[in-house]
Amino acid sequence: MKSLAIIGSQWGDEGKGKITDLLSQKCDLVVRYQGGNNAGHTIIVGDKKIVLHLIPSGILHDHCTSIIGHGVVFDPEAFKVELENVLNNNITVTPEKLKISANATVITMYNKLMDAQRESKGTVKIGTTGKGIGPAYEDKISRRGIKLRDLLNKEELIKKLENNLTEKEFLLKNLYKTEYPTIEEEASRLFELGKIIAPFICDTFSILDHAVKENKNILFEGAQGILLDIDYGSYPFVTSSSTSYGGIFTGAGMPSGKVDEVLGITKAYTTRVGEGPFPTELFSEVGEFIQKKGGEFGATTGRKRRCGWLDLPLLKYSVKASCLTSIALTKVDILSGMDELKVCKSYRYEGKDIDCAYPGIDLSKVEPIFTDLAPFDDDFKGEPSENLRTYIELIEKELGIPVSIIAYGPERSEIKFRKDFF
Repeated sequence: MKSLAIIGSQWGDEGKGKITDLLSQKCDLVVRYQGGNNAGHTIIVGDKKIVLHLIPSGILHDHCTSIIGHGVVFDPEAFKVELENVLNNNITVTPEKLKISANATVITMYNKLMDAQRESKGTVKIGTTGKGIGPAYEDKISRRGIKLRDLLNKEELIKKLENNLTEKEFLLKNLYKTEYPTIEEEASRLFELGKIIAPFICDTFSILDHAVKENKNILFEGAQGILLDIDYGSYPFVTSSSTSYGGIFTGAGMPSGKVDEVLGITKAYTTRVGEGPFPTELFSEVGEFIQKKGGEFGATTGRKRRCGWLDLPLLKYSVKASCLTSIALTKVDILSGMDELKVCKSYRYEGKDIDCAYPGIDLSKVEPIFTDLAPFDDDFKGEPSENLRTYIELIEKELGIPVSIIAYGPERSEIKFRKDFF
């Protein structure tokens, strides 16, 4: 058996989908363990562009079982739309190929309304997608959450929605002054959606347990990135789940007690969607050039991504916070042919130079210290140029782990493996 976790090492959007797609060819199971449909994995297969939000990337391979673990917050309506899209792309989806935890928390219409109202009327803008992710996790932690299994019994669903709505009703009516569905309306909507999801609902932990016993190859697919982790990220400008290595054990389970390798997907530069500090952000024409050439728009929201140079202090922290064993360097082609190339190796903070962005520092008050490198102009048809090798070697030296994959385009053929994972 071999187990591998694929985790975003930055603020998400690093290109995890295509790496997962390729590695899942050699896996028996691909497991999603956190987040919801606020994430988006874009995979290019030939002339097809497939965007997945909830369904794991392993669904593209018939031999692979895709699992949505209990740590995911699940929007039944979004799943219905995504399922139809996948089927319309002639991809087979059966209860044998896709399994969803009965204990996954459901995103209700109340969650989505609360999310949208807070972001539009609140004093602090977090940059949420407005899809109800945070409020659904709040329900889970407050023990008022609706679980997928609840959608299969309408009478029980009504009782649980009554308990769930108690506080929200007061806020929606009196604070936000917005309309909301009645309990009967929401119960009917969710119950009907539950009929579609029912064939896929099961106990996913036991499936993982048996897979470990049978020496299956297991791949864990993360959403977002370590720097958006609810505990390890740049709080409060984070998502509401455990995006790091630890989220595997809380959001899916790994009965063997460990994951063999943890691959950090790392963009060759840095991007961020939404609000929050960004030390290496470029406000110049260079940043705009990277944004346009890299097509830096969110797969889920379409929002423009902020762009900046590679931030090694942040990556060093990610390596430590999520036990990364190697990194996949993606979108290297976007930097090829540029007139200048910089890397942030350290910060100036409170009169001292620091080379690791530990969470004790205020990222909004750091001064990035850049190192100039000779630009590279590779076409990626042969071996890397000396300048590109220098760039890669600098990253490896600073992080203390190898670059095991280099990606220089969206196609499967534009990914070079420097290590055999399975």
